[in-house]
Formats: sequence, structure tokens, C-alpha cells
Amino acid sequence: MAHFYLADELTETSVGSDVVLTGAEARHAVTVSRVRIGEALRVGNGRGLVVGGTVQEASGDRLVLRVETVAADPGPLRRVVLAQALAKGDRDELAVQAATELGVDEVVPWAAGRSISRWEGPKVAKGLARWRAIVREATKQSIRAWQPTVSEVATTAQLVARAATARVLVLEPTATVALSTVDLGDEADTRDVVIVVGPEGGVTPHEIEALEAAGAIAVRLGDSVLRTSTAGPAALAALSLRLGRW
Repeated sequence: MAHFYLADELTETSVGSDVVLTGAEARHAVTVSRVRIGEALRVGNGRGLVVGGTVQEASGDRLVLRVETVAADPGPLRRVVLAQALAKGDRDELAVQAATELGVDEVVPWAAGRSISRWEGPKVAKGLARWRAIVREATKQSIRAWQPTVSEVATTAQLVARAATARVLVLEPTATVALSTVDLGDEADTRDVVIVVGPEGGVTPHEIEALEAAGAIAVRLGDSVLRTSTAGPAALAALSLRLGRW
């Protein structure tokens, strides 16, 4: 089953029933992916429910799937969040795409002090829409039961506030603590793990001080310095192993 589509309106269903896709998602399946009657595919709602079955109808902007399997994923016991600094070009978008494929649960656009890219005025809505579209497509590509959320743009003060209820890890090449050794708590700890990634110029000393004062920990990934587009995904991979996701 290589084909996977998202239908936000999909609710609890049963084997033998029909799921109908319409609109843009159905048009993409029929005209771009050229899904045909008799083919097998899966449809999810991005909130844990995934159904699989055989296509009964595929024409124009309508696709009908006869349900043969129903799976409900309860989601992770502990969420992993990426606070990604806004960056120039498409570097932040590359990070968001890869992070989604690697299992991130929430993405927070961060207006860091050294961010060259700025979302102001109409750019805020445009930027959020773009990141949410990237997350949606990456969710489908990686066949994820849960679609990550993209939160509103956060200030440094808002990230600092998260440290009161989450385990916040700031990626910093000069840090003395390795991500592979940082204390994440025991199995009973259900706090979010938030990875903070700076822009091209890095996280400012003031930002690190403010975050550490609130309980965050500066961590390094290794001896090399990664780009803002690769640091977050690399940290997510390491955390997935430590949290038992992989």
C-alpha cells in the first residue's frame, strides 16, 4: 500500500463500510497518482485513525474506498516538539519536512534574535500556511497516523515559559552536555521534550541564559556544527532511540 491520503473529516468507521474522498485530495489521487479501481490504499485523519481498503470508484474529484482494515494509533506517551528558528531561504522548511518524516509531534516557528527571516504582518499567515502544507505532505509521504501540529510563531519569552512544564533542550555546539547523555527523566515522566534550534547565526548568549534560567539545558550533538536545516532532524533521530520510539 504505497498510497496514503488524509481526510480530516474521517471518523470512526468499520470494516465493510465505504469512505468517500472528495475535493483536492481525491483529485490528486485520481489525476496525479492515477489511482484506479481495484487498487489498495490507506486513508487517515491525521489524528490516529487509519483505514485501508480497495478502491471502488475513482473519477474526477471523487474516490470511494471499501474499508478492509481499521487501525487506531493512540499516539506517543511523550511528545517531541521542534522549536525551529526562522531561517533564510528554505532551510527552515527543509527542517520541518524532515522532522515530520522523523516523527515530530509539534513544530513551533521561533522568531529568534538572529533570525534573518522575519514573519511580520501578512507574512505570518503566509508562513504558517506554508509550514502546515509542508507538514501535511510529509505526513502523507511517511504514512503517519498522527499529523504534527504547527503552532503560532513563538517569541523567546514564550519558549522560556515552556520550560516550566516541558524538558527543553537547546542545541548549542559549545555545550558541555551531550544530547546522548542528558537526563530525560524516567518512564513515568510524560513531559514534552522540546528541541530548540537556532538560526544561521546560532542562539544568542542572552537567549541561552534566559532558557537555562527557566530550567532548559544546552546540549551538543557532536563535534561538528550542523546547519539549522539538519540539526533538528538529527536531534529527533537521537531522541527517538532514547525514548524507545525506534
